[in-house]
Amino acid sequence: MTRHLIPFPLKPLVCLLALALAALAAPQPNVIVILADDMGSGDVRALNPESSIPTPNLDRLSREGVTFTDAHSGSAVCTPTRYGLVTGRYCWRSRLKKGVLNGYSEHLIEPDRFTIADVFKAKGYATACFGKWHLGMDLPLAGKQRLDLKGTVENGPLANGFDRYYGISASLDFPPYVWISDDRIDATAVEMKPGRRFPDYLRAGETAPNFIHEQVQDRLVEESTGFIRKQAAAKQPFFIYLPLPSPHKPVLPADRFRGKSAVGPYGDYVMQTDWTVGEVMKAVRESGIDDHTMIVYTSDNGSFMFQLDAPECPPRMPADSNNPKDGSDHRTDPTIQGFNSASHRPNLNFRGTKADIFEGGHRVPFLVRMPGAFEAGRRVSTTISLVDILATCAEVIGAEVPAGAAEDSHSFRALLMGEGKTGRAPVIAHSVNGSFAIYSGKWKLIATKGSGGRTLPGSKPFQKPYQLYDLSKDIEERNNLIESQPEVAQRLEKELMTTIGDALP
Repeated sequence: MTRHLIPFPLKPLVCLLALALAALAAPQPNVIVILADDMGSGDVRALNPESSIPTPNLDRLSREGVTFTDAHSGSAVCTPTRYGLVTGRYCWRSRLKKGVLNGYSEHLIEPDRFTIADVFKAKGYATACFGKWHLGMDLPLAGKQRLDLKGTVENGPLANGFDRYYGISASLDFPPYVWISDDRIDATAVEMKPGRRFPDYLRAGETAPNFIHEQVQDRLVEESTGFIRKQAAAKQPFFIYLPLPSPHKPVLPADRFRGKSAVGPYGDYVMQTDWTVGEVMKAVRESGIDDHTMIVYTSDNGSFMFQLDAPECPPRMPADSNNPKDGSDHRTDPTIQGFNSASHRPNLNFRGTKADIFEGGHRVPFLVRMPGAFEAGRRVSTTISLVDILATCAEVIGAEVPAGAAEDSHSFRALLMGEGKTGRAPVIAHSVNGSFAIYSGKWKLIATKGSGGRTLPGSKPFQKPYQLYDLSKDIEERNNLIESQPEVAQRLEKELMTTIGDALP
């Protein structure tokens, strides 16, 4: 048999041509970003082997993908983190300098602001959002916090690059308790219902007959998996942003999950959240698009559950839960909003809880899986932020981010590919009351003297003395080095103030 050899000088050209043809033939990667609501790193067994809550699907996502162990939400509470994820811009640059919006709040995202959905729209993707928006939308009103059910929703997801939306305006404890489908309210009537106490915590407000809190998660699964199967069949690339309402209050898992975790309703709700991820992965796999679908899983902040035996836990619990006096916790009494360490550590050994500037407030689970692209089982300790998701998605699909847009977003694709070891700087964190922290290598400077949130000691933004921690030796943030390392503290304070610029109120 005669061998037809390729002359040596032509071999590189042939190889490049083959790679180019393969790239043209390869489908554009689909992207699904799943954002849990108030899930701590300790809730995921892949990050906390001592957890008694089974999370097999998240564990698989970690095992088959890349796990970031130093990922931070842009804020320690809901709305500002979501703004940062969707726009690639820290929320403290917007009009919202602290706190969160409610279910009737007007839109927060500025008109013509470039969004993560715009990244995908520019490349011909179908875009959808299913779940908790909590970025404000202009609901049709017939009076103060009274819906006009026949009106049109404006400046919601559809005005920000999404083709399809089905979900709720804010957290599951904020009225109005109605479904929103695209730009319409999916309800024929509403009635006023009273509030409920923890763990079923709900604020009183308008509720539609077709809105059942315990069934919300299942409905979002139906919507999102249906969209996956439809787009896969049509062979059109898609982007899904799936902001879940769980395990945030109200802690209302579906009946089939109740009592399954052995640590109370909160653990049961974490299990349902894990099941939700499994259903999304199953739809991707059964649709034959597993190897070119990137799934990102993370949380908007740390868990809201208190570590009851930690020194910073307030002596009085929140008004919607009991104040334990006998060493009991959520495992033995579901009305208690917290755990003792022997029962469960939802935020691992990190100090503080949701809303705090301490690590427990905003260091979150962060898992990324795409079997056809990323090496399985790798762990990355580089510091990243959820505001970086936009730029990363753009690089993964080969899209351009316009000049001046998403100014705080930096791609970590190289880290996903195992090609980079160092991250971007600086990474900024923010608490519920507007307190800041800045990260630089092993150092973390907190520009306030306390938590800036819910745990002790309380503090106001920029209230001195500041805090400086070497996280490589003190991840629990117990040894404040502000006096012994003045040069480091001054350098980081200067960098923080330069980064913030004129964004302060």
